[in-house]
Amino acid sequence: MALVVICGQPCSGKSTAALCLAEALRESESKLNVRVIDDAYFHLDCNQSYANMTAEKNLRGVLRSEVDRSVSKDNIIILDSLNSIKGYRYELWCLARAAGIRYCVLFCDVEETQCQKWNEQRREKGEAAYDNAIFEDLVRRFETPDKRNRWDSPLFELWPSKDGIQKSSAAILDAISYLTKKVDSKSRDVKILQPTIATQNTRFSEANSLYELDRATQEVINVIVEAQSQAIGGPVNGVSLGRDLPTLNISRSVGLPELRRLRRTFIKLTSQTSLSGPPPPADAESAKRMFVDYLNRELGTA
Repeated sequence: MALVVICGQPCSGKSTAALCLAEALRESESKLNVRVIDDAYFHLDCNQSYANMTAEKNLRGVLRSEVDRSVSKDNIIILDSLNSIKGYRYELWCLARAAGIRYCVLFCDVEETQCQKWNEQRREKGEAAYDNAIFEDLVRRFETPDKRNRWDSPLFELWPSKDGIQKSSAAILDAISYLTKKVDSKSRDVKILQPTIATQNTRFSEANSLYELDRATQEVINVIVEAQSQAIGGPVNGVSLGRDLPTLNISRSVGLPELRRLRRTFIKLTSQTSLSGPPPPADAESAKRMFVDYLNRELGTA
């Protein structure tokens, strides 16, 4: 149904915002299925996760994979993390687009000095806090969301240090309205992302079409190899592969390496054609018929 990306500096109130939004959505009339994904879900220490670029990259990868597995048209996923890099937010936007769901960013806009103060207060209470060096590095590299970017839009902004964070906060109410509003032909202010060829992969899995294509073409290759062994290297003409299938006519002996190369090319061409046309054949008989026609064209006059 939707992916909500929580964004902000370290210690800017993101987790509180995520909790308030999740509770408000669950209490709404729609009785939505809401899930929050955050660093704590994986029992990750904030300093270890951002100790170096490799650790940080691994964290983003883990979170992105969990989001990818979780997004659907039946739930709302709230990703509570720094999400500070615009390129990463773009990747998350692509996941939402591939799933065909709504997407928005909830930004906790807090001044650096206030974030630093809250981080110190956490440390004094014995709660999880960032080391000073890591905190400063994260603040320095933070890329503020811009509503002009499609991966940062729509953008709902909170100002926790000024207004606090409540379920009744204006930004949270606006986000709830956006996430729960029913969409019809007259809707203009709610956008449901649509999958594109680059992000859509369901067509290739329909009825195991690629599996059938792979299996059927291999069966044809096996028949050719067997027929050539019986013909003792001579041409293979009039080989039947079954009822209602074209006859296989090859004017010369063809080695197994060449047959494998032709098979790979045929599968590649069929898959590429399906991007702009019909999907690959979903049954073995259709795949065999196409492959035999292809071989007759390629080898019949060679």
